[in-house]
Amino acid sequence: MFPNTYFSKAKKYWYMGKLYDWSEGIFHPMMHALHYGTSTFEGIRAYPTERGPAIFRLKEHIDRFFHSASVIKMKVPFTKEEVMEACKLVIRENQLDSAYIRPLMFYSYGNLGLVPKFSPVELIIGAWEWGAYLGEAAERGSNACIVPKRRIHISQMDLSAKLGGTYVQSTINGIEAREHGYDEAIFLNLEGRIAEGPGENICVIKDGTLHTNDRNESILEGITRTSLLEMAPDLGLKPKIAPITKEDLFGADEAFFCGTAAEISPIVKVTDFSNGFNNGQTHIIGSGKPGPVTSRLAQAYKEVVTGKNPKYEKWLYLV
Repeated sequence: MFPNTYFSKAKKYWYMGKLYDWSEGIFHPMMHALHYGTSTFEGIRAYPTERGPAIFRLKEHIDRFFHSASVIKMKVPFTKEEVMEACKLVIRENQLDSAYIRPLMFYSYGNLGLVPKFSPVELIIGAWEWGAYLGEAAERGSNACIVPKRRIHISQMDLSAKLGGTYVQSTINGIEAREHGYDEAIFLNLEGRIAEGPGENICVIKDGTLHTNDRNESILEGITRTSLLEMAPDLGLKPKIAPITKEDLFGADEAFFCGTAAEISPIVKVTDFSNGFNNGQTHIIGSGKPGPVTSRLAQAYKEVVTGKNPKYEKWLYLV
């Protein structure tokens, strides 16, 4: 039996075309993905609207999900339309108004050689009510740190894919940041520039410009990031996609993490441990408090995802 203690309001999950009780376990411990991280996943959110719950940018998420599957050489056993409908079904079955949705595709039980010759590809989708990923830091602003280990480089891995095994680096460094008393980690790339957080993109605001980086900086180009770039002119901001140096971050008027789980989470302080955890200098970002432009962006984003801005209704998929 598996309790839903940390999965609020989760009652059922979808697995290979059928619904199961959340507490029911059905996997073999020798499944390939459990040993090697041979999986791909998406993080998707649904929000309450006047017309009921709506999933934000569902098509874009599922398009990326299938792209990720192609990178890890998976033959997807369902169509994109079937996966999208399954995501909606899970929301309905769990009677959720707002939710975090997790589709996970993986090489299952078959063989345990590194190459999953006899391990079938299987798909599971869960959903639950999940608040701010960074907790209180999402409100007061994150005290973040640049970790010594560099982000996996784009020359080593196709970072346009969300692969389970890739995220072990995020887990390790996220734990280390918290062990040292920080809310979140920040990675540099091999070139020594700002890459991203463990599961978030990074944006800086300077003189009315919303500045973020792109895939050449060894990041996953997040869907929240892409949305904010499109929304920026509505708020009088000039979008800019270019490398971000440490000096750009330290000298920013404002900075924030963004992502499906994190949404928009201000960064108010950064300690640079790029040369090791025993040698760090702390930098206050802007006023040291969540800034007005970040707050305006967060409010505008909230209006979009809850269906209060008709310009972006194209991004909403009613359940």
